[in-house]
Amino acid sequence: MKVLWKNSPLTASQIIDELKEVTQWNPKTIHTLISRLVAKSVIGSEKKGSYKLYFPLVTEEYYQNVQTKSFLEKVYNGSFPLLITNFIKEEKLNEQEINELKAILDSQIDEGEKLYQASY
Repeated sequence: MKVLWKNSPLTASQIIDELKEVTQWNPKTIHTLISRLVAKSVIGSEKKGSYKLYFPLVTEEYYQNVQTKSFLEKVYNGSFPLLITNFIKEEKLNEQEINELKAILDSQIDEGEKLYQASY
């Protein structure tokens, strides 16, 4: 997906050439992956002459959100606080990272207050 998000549309051969640089996957494996992603409507294809051009149908941000939610459900039973707690215990956060997390949490509080006020 990163290859297509970076540069699309691409032919299957172009995708294979790009992936050869970063993986050791067999070209057949990559063709199978492309077919599965088309079947799942994650990437689309358009016939141009004798070849197909492939392009993403989902944004990188959307894909990351779906994968994050899936990971959270599978590993942490959907508990975001548990994920954050485990992460913070294992990683030593510097002051800048702590401030960034605080800012994110504060913005969520502000959004929640705005929604609450708008409903009344």
